Amino acid sequence: MKKYFLPWLLLAVTIVQAQPWTKQYDFVDDCVCGMAKVSKDGKFGYVDQQGKLIVPVIYQDAMAFSEGFAAVKSENKWGYLDSTGKMVINPEYEEAGSFHESLAAVRKNGKFGFVDKNNKVIIPFNYSMANGFSEGMAPVANDKDMWGYVNASGKLVIPCVFTFADKFEDGRARVIKGSEMSYIDRYGKAVKD
Repeated sequence: MKKYFLPWLLLAVTIVQAQPWTKQYDFVDDCVCGMAKVSKDGKFGYVDQQGKLIVPVIYQDAMAFSEGFAAVKSENKWGYLDSTGKMVINPEYEEAGSFHESLAAVRKNGKFGFVDKNNKVIIPFNYSMANGFSEGMAPVANDKDMWGYVNASGKLVIPCVFTFADKFEDGRARVIKGSEMSYIDRYGKAVKD
């Protein structure tokens, strides 16, 4: 019993001693891309692994870093910071998702599309909803709130026939059609779960 207790005790002491700075925030997220999202009094910012404040705690909302970028909300619009804390895409979007496969789903004028890391529109704002890319495809919903999938070129590769569509993982995605949940492959064909 003693040999198992000592390592756990040392780990607990190390964690508590290593990050006393966490107590100054209401919330500290996991460190991603060398930065952790923190919040204090309803505002968000970012610290490095040692707890040094890199991005001031001034944003209305914020997301964890993904692919070196983090979406932040300022004056009710979303933009993106790079991993140095510099605003690289000015806040102009009504909603913004994380970058996945170098593209992010963003909403402007009530419609979703996808931008690259230079804020170039890659997939036009034609969708009522959208989710991030995974395995080369992203779930999108049309004006009737039916879901399908687009590829990185913006081509609809699986028609919008689902009432819900999830991201692809290991070559398959969970979908709901009517009230039935199932899984499909990258061609839209049903597969066994």
